[in-house]
Amino acid sequence: MLKVGLTGGIGAGKSEVSRLLAQYGAVVVDADRIAREVVEPGTPGLAAVVEAFGESVLTADGRLDRPGLGAVVFADPAKLRILNAIVHPLVGARSAELERAAGPDAIVVHDVPLLAENGLAPLYDLVVVVDAAPGTQLARLTALRGMAEEEARARMAAQATREQRLAVATLVIDNDGPLEALEPQVRKVWEELTERAARSAAEGAGPAE
Repeated sequence: MLKVGLTGGIGAGKSEVSRLLAQYGAVVVDADRIAREVVEPGTPGLAAVVEAFGESVLTADGRLDRPGLGAVVFADPAKLRILNAIVHPLVGARSAELERAAGPDAIVVHDVPLLAENGLAPLYDLVVVVDAAPGTQLARLTALRGMAEEEARARMAAQATREQRLAVATLVIDNDGPLEALEPQVRKVWEELTERAARSAAEGAGPAE
């Protein structure tokens, strides 16, 4: 198994890279998706969030009001740390379970937005960073996601800097340009991953008897 960490700042285009890698054959473990699962109604995760932040973070039907909670925690680093302390261990446990289910020959791509922030790079055989300039991120968040500029800047500020992410990168995908420039880069990265996986498998097999 080749374990790959995939990360990038909000608005950098990591989700599109993740989607392309899945098309090529990667087993993608999406930390954001799992983070939503572990706070579904009836879960211990949601109960812990409500205990920490109060019932005002729930919608009328008892689900987590993610935009409302996001507005609270991304404006207050202390509250963000509280939320992360609840959610991250649950996400980690579920991610490990999915990784084990992938099988020994899989290329498992862990899509982890906060990889650099949480010092997770050593958990993976290599790290792929989707990189874009802060100005590009801001433009995408406001134009494509409809975020107010103040909210977009707050979310960007709550993440690692561009330099911090690049410092943990094994491979970098430059997504500062148009979408059509992205796919050839992702295909090249996938070729590199398959080559590394094949080398690792050959080394693990050892010499023939």
